[in-house]
Amino acid sequence: MNLQNDLILRAARGESIERYPVWLMRQAGRILPEYRAVRASLSGFKELVETPERAAEVTIQPVDILGVDAAIIFSDILVVPEAMGLEYQMVEKKGPWFEKTVRSKEQLDLLDKDIDIVDRLSYVTEAIKITNKELNGRVPLIGFAGAPWTIFCYMTEGQGSKTFSESRKILYTNPTLAHELLNRITDVTVQYLKAQIKAGAHMVQVFDSWAGILGTEQYAEFGLKYIEKIASQIDEVPVTLFSKGAYASMEALAALPCNTVGLDWNMDMQTIRNVVGETRTLQGNLDPCALYASHSEVEKRTNNMLDSFKSQRHIVNLGHGVYPDVDPEKVKTFIQTVKSYEIQY
Repeated sequence: MNLQNDLILRAARGESIERYPVWLMRQAGRILPEYRAVRASLSGFKELVETPERAAEVTIQPVDILGVDAAIIFSDILVVPEAMGLEYQMVEKKGPWFEKTVRSKEQLDLLDKDIDIVDRLSYVTEAIKITNKELNGRVPLIGFAGAPWTIFCYMTEGQGSKTFSESRKILYTNPTLAHELLNRITDVTVQYLKAQIKAGAHMVQVFDSWAGILGTEQYAEFGLKYIEKIASQIDEVPVTLFSKGAYASMEALAALPCNTVGLDWNMDMQTIRNVVGETRTLQGNLDPCALYASHSEVEKRTNNMLDSFKSQRHIVNLGHGVYPDVDPEKVKTFIQTVKSYEIQY
């Protein structure tokens, strides 16, 4: 199917674009009343993720309502550990919670082996197929997965954490276990992303939400090594790598086989561009909290960000996911400002 709007794919590949493409992390839900209505009709978050027709519906909502240049499939990074045999729950106002964790070789051995990812995560691939059919070529569809280190954090900690000290402790006390689990996660993630691409994802993003809690040397060993294993095996579509907080590792991240490097809002655009050069597209990186400002301030700050680009190799986004209490009208101001901006380069 030919795409009517392939801006984001051209930007990712470094091709000529007439304007910068724009989308938002966590755009599928959270801020939209229409999403909340769908969510309220179901038992909870997981039922929405696991019901392809409804997941497709909320994936398309931001395209219809906000006017973004790409859809991102509505799912969760924690479907991967669940497919590996570690079930999670999404607790209201608290976040993910795992009854069981992996902190020993014995617990690792309890995980399922020889997993048929296509079967276990068929609800995601089916949602991708339905979404593409309903989009009918209007915009590309982004698939995604969590990076192995971030998935490792949840599988070993059992829940969200400010420090992930249980996860980091394993790196010091049992690095062999850490590498074995990270390798298992990596293998499953590659299969999962390839299944998404086969189902119709036009590009994929790997989220390393907890990259910033590791030092540079540890992130090279327990983070980047496994992201590279994933990125080196995905050559069918453009790949975006987003390692939140990994400031000191941006040059190493950009050297991996990817098209786009995502930046969080604490990263200076020109500093990273000077480090990365023109061989990679940069994605980001407005502070999500900027969307709490007045419409005129949102427009001003968005234009300031756009003025800093100095290149066509950019995809516009926030520096992290949009916050759930942000006014959708402010998001529209952000998007329309990007769409009306005239590229100077």
